[in-house]
Amino acid sequence: MIRTIIVLLITLITLPVIAVYYDAPLSVEQRDTLHYLVKLMLGVGLTCFVVSEITKNYSQVDKLWSIVPILYTWVVAVHSDFNERLVLMATLASIWGARLTFNFARRGGYSWIPWQGEEDYRWAVLRQQPMFQNKLAWSAFNLFFISLYQQGLILLFTLPTIVAWQGADKPLGVLDYLAAALMLGFIVTETLADQQQYNFQQEKYRRKNAGEPLGEYAHGFCDRGLWSVVRHPNYASEQAIWLSFYLFSVAATGRWVNWSLAGGLLLVLLFLGSSDFSEKISAGKYPEYEGYQKRVPRFIPWFRG
Repeated sequence: MIRTIIVLLITLITLPVIAVYYDAPLSVEQRDTLHYLVKLMLGVGLTCFVVSEITKNYSQVDKLWSIVPILYTWVVAVHSDFNERLVLMATLASIWGARLTFNFARRGGYSWIPWQGEEDYRWAVLRQQPMFQNKLAWSAFNLFFISLYQQGLILLFTLPTIVAWQGADKPLGVLDYLAAALMLGFIVTETLADQQQYNFQQEKYRRKNAGEPLGEYAHGFCDRGLWSVVRHPNYASEQAIWLSFYLFSVAATGRWVNWSLAGGLLLVLLFLGSSDFSEKISAGKYPEYEGYQKRVPRFIPWFRG
C-alpha cells in the first residue's frame, strides 16, 4: 500500500513537469483556465481535509468523486466558448457523474447533513494499521493522500479537456465518436456491475436479517454476472471510461501521447493499489475468496493479475 502511494506521488509530481516543458504549449487562456482549476481543486481538497478532521468521517472526498469532474469539465467547456468537442466531453462526464452519484447515494454515502453519511470501510481498517496509530501520522495521510492527492487525481483525469481545447478548430471525427461510444459502453458495464453487487448484498443481508438460510449467498461475496468474468468489473470499467475520455485529446490534436494521459495512468495505479487492499480484507473475511482470486482475473478477462 505504502509503495503504491509513493509511486503515485512521484508520478503526480513528475508527469506535469514533463508536460509543461516538453509538450505543446498552452495558450494564455488555456493556461489561465488550468490555473483556475488547480486553485479550485486545492480549495476543495483542503475543505475535505478540514471537514474530515472535525467530523472523523474520512469519506468526504468519496462524496465528491462523482461530482467535481462534472464541474471541472464544464468550466473548460464554458471557457472554450462551448466548443462542440468540449461540450460533448462535459456531457459524457455529466452522465458518468449522475450515475455514480446515484449509486453512491443509495448505498448511504450521503446524508441531509452533508458531512455525514456512511464512511468507506477501508479507511476504518487502514486506521488500525500500526503506522497510523499516531494521530499526527493519520492526519498527514489524510491531508496529503486522502484529501489533496485524490482531489488532484480527479482533476488530472479530466484534463484531456485542456488538450482537446488545443485542437478546437478540428471538427468532430471518427475517433471522437469512437471515444464517446466507448465511454457510454463502459458506463453501461459499470452500471450493470454496481447493480449486480447491490442486488447480491441486498439479498444477502435480507436473508441474514430475516433469519433465513443464506444458501448461495453464504460465501459472502458477489461472484456472478460480470463478477464471474473479472473480480472488479466496476473498477475495470471506471479505468476504461477515463482512458476513453483521453482519446478526445488525441482526436483533437493528433498527439497519441500527450501530458493529459497522466490522469488515466495514475487512476490505473490507484485502482491497482485499492484492489490489492480491498482483496486483502475480503480474503480475511471470506474463506472462499482465495479460490475466487485464483479462478477469476482481476480487471481484464483472460489476463491473470
